[in-house]
Amino acid sequence: MKFLWSLLYLKRIKYTYVFVYLLLFYNFYTILEEILRMRTLVIGDIHGGFKALVQVLKRTNVTTSDTLIFMGDYVDGWSESAELVEFLIDLNTKQKCMFIRGNHDVWCHEWLLDGHVNDVWYRHGGKETIESYERIPFDKEQHVEFYDNLENYILDDKNRLFLHAGFTSMLGVEKEFYPKNFYFDRTLIETAVLVEEIGIENIKRAQYGPRRLSLYSEIYVGHTPTTRYGTETPMKAHNLWDIDTGAAFTGKLSILDVDTKEFWQSDPLPELYPHEKGRNK
Repeated sequence: MKFLWSLLYLKRIKYTYVFVYLLLFYNFYTILEEILRMRTLVIGDIHGGFKALVQVLKRTNVTTSDTLIFMGDYVDGWSESAELVEFLIDLNTKQKCMFIRGNHDVWCHEWLLDGHVNDVWYRHGGKETIESYERIPFDKEQHVEFYDNLENYILDDKNRLFLHAGFTSMLGVEKEFYPKNFYFDRTLIETAVLVEEIGIENIKRAQYGPRRLSLYSEIYVGHTPTTRYGTETPMKAHNLWDIDTGAAFTGKLSILDVDTKEFWQSDPLPELYPHEKGRNK
């Protein structure tokens, strides 16, 4: 009888070890799966299209393991700019978000700080942004802090550059003499499109090559809608990716996985805001 009890005891220990090993394996597998699912996602210019952002985040199946890089121009165009910024402030407490400064954000920031209404801003979406802020209760200090903390550019450990518009210094973003170029420049994307069109192999002399583009492994921008170049999806020109797919106008809002280049899109913004014009004036 004592022998039988000993056997049962040994079996119990054996099964306990098996259970522990299975549990450890499951935890390891879960952690590994989570690491493999960690994505870096770039989000194009939103321009007050809060409905589009919610829709495309859902379609992308975004999780808290993902890093989200927003390319700027959160406001101006559609009617939910203030609501959108409220959402982004909250989202930033739940997962890793990186927010780049766009030219429209600069104008809105100035208005929040001192009430100054830039005439150009007002005509290009500022009116709708002001109305959205007048419509909802919000913590002004919190919103000003959001705009204060926007980044002019982000450079990751793979030498990938993220910024709203461009830069002009041939020595790179760190040596840019005119910071406004980070959110106003269009010469960088024009250069990339030209190089893509003629082919880098056809540029025979090194001094005529696209020096700014060669400083980085990849460059990601917004600011200039891809619809200007006849496409409604994220557009590659040489080593530059344009993620602004015209959400301010008739296009969609896009999210791109920077590693796989898979992308997701919202419905066209006029379909989500059928009674508004956005920036289609």
